[in-house]
Amino acid sequence: MTGRYYVTTPIYYVNGAPHIGHAYTSVAADIMARFKRLAGDEVFFLTGTDEHGQKVEQAAQAAGVAPIAFADQVSADFRAMYDVMNVSYDDFIRTTEPRHIAGAQALWERIAANGHIYLGAYEGWYALRDESFYNEDELVTRPDGTKVAPTGAPVEWVREPSYFFKLSEFADRLLELYETRPAFIEPASRRNEVASFVRQGLRDLSISRTSFRWGIPVPGDPEHVMYVWVDALANYLSAIGFPDADNPRAGFWPANLHLVGKDIVRFHAVYWPALLMAAGLDLPDCVFSHGWWTIEGEKMSKSLGNVVDPRDLVAQFGVDPVRFFLMREMPFGGDSDLSRRAIINRLNVELANDLGNLAQRTLTQVARNCGGVLPAQGVPTEADDALLAQAALLPTLMHGHIDRHALTDGLEDVWRVIRACNAYIDHQAPWALRKTDPERMAVVLRVLVDALRVVGTMLQPYMPGSMGAMLTQLGVAEDERDFASLDRPLPEGRVLPAPQGVFPRYVEDAAQ
Repeated sequence: MTGRYYVTTPIYYVNGAPHIGHAYTSVAADIMARFKRLAGDEVFFLTGTDEHGQKVEQAAQAAGVAPIAFADQVSADFRAMYDVMNVSYDDFIRTTEPRHIAGAQALWERIAANGHIYLGAYEGWYALRDESFYNEDELVTRPDGTKVAPTGAPVEWVREPSYFFKLSEFADRLLELYETRPAFIEPASRRNEVASFVRQGLRDLSISRTSFRWGIPVPGDPEHVMYVWVDALANYLSAIGFPDADNPRAGFWPANLHLVGKDIVRFHAVYWPALLMAAGLDLPDCVFSHGWWTIEGEKMSKSLGNVVDPRDLVAQFGVDPVRFFLMREMPFGGDSDLSRRAIINRLNVELANDLGNLAQRTLTQVARNCGGVLPAQGVPTEADDALLAQAALLPTLMHGHIDRHALTDGLEDVWRVIRACNAYIDHQAPWALRKTDPERMAVVLRVLVDALRVVGTMLQPYMPGSMGAMLTQLGVAEDERDFASLDRPLPEGRVLPAPQGVFPRYVEDAAQ
């Protein structure tokens, strides 16, 4: 039974260029979306850019351009990065679009109509870099006596008129949500952190500003602009046509998955569900918070000059090896380190050797010894049945991993099958059977093709281009690449194209 699946990345803030962290989140969401499409679901995959707020206004001023021109430039850069990373989003929303402004204002009006917004004055600590307000007890005092946000961002004391959202009234409902629906926040470590934060008590949230103009005007009071996080979070609704219930996309709500970095989990797991409760709207199924990359053992930062543009990695190693590395190296939900040596090792050992060499050996022997056509399945031995059974189980295992957002675990199960295939081909030695038992050789090669077909099909979401090429060489037609097609054997006698290597080994340039 198929259904609808709605997955989102955060909308990325346009005060800086895209980096490897943005690519990681986007590729992970892309894998989820591609997997669900291959499973037959109707998928809506949303991403975009967050373009309002004081930081953008100041960055535009520093660049000597209007805020919208600045946002246009950076938003286009994110789209360009997505194209390079082969991210198959269905919609790219910008918070400066009229459809978003209308949706965000409609959400505000609904919350206000339900009595959860009031006008007051804000006085407290504000971190411009984080676009976030902090309580006194959250601040960190440095040795020189200056106070900073827990993120290390500078803070300033702000006083100005502000509309407030009655966040304090939702603490009990939020804690009940975390208790009764533990899968709402994943992984569990993030859920525990969020619940602890809420138990400490919630204060009403300042949700408008008057000290700058670059934002969505508050309905009925244009002297105020919306707090950038209320504006930004509303994108998940505005992209599906909210408040128009007749919009063709309206049925995708509630979202199945909001994929976010751990630095913004509080906004998505506290503010967002409270705003939705206040508006009388359904809550998303899951907010999943992934970890951070360090670069060669150091935290990524502009000051260290080690911010990695994923397009530079793709230019050197290829898009699919980079996509594979990002998902294989970091346990999904944890932290990991990105190093040149680790990328080359994954590419050469697991892609070039384990998978690429396996496919090349198998297909070369089909070309040489079977006339380049797909052999019949034949009568299987116990060894054949064992390998094919392991491969046949892979789709069920992968469905479970994807539904648990365990992208790294999914790859490990695929590699178990690949390792089993390599052990099988070494033990069966079809190159020797060619002389002693050519009928058995043909059966062995067919078993390998069938197992590789499953592997290639299940790896398509991770490495769509490379696996498309491999499936073509295995004789799998374009309309035979969804998961349901695995139930239908490939017909014997199908002519296979000449084999070509899918993953060449990476040879380090001596100059590097």
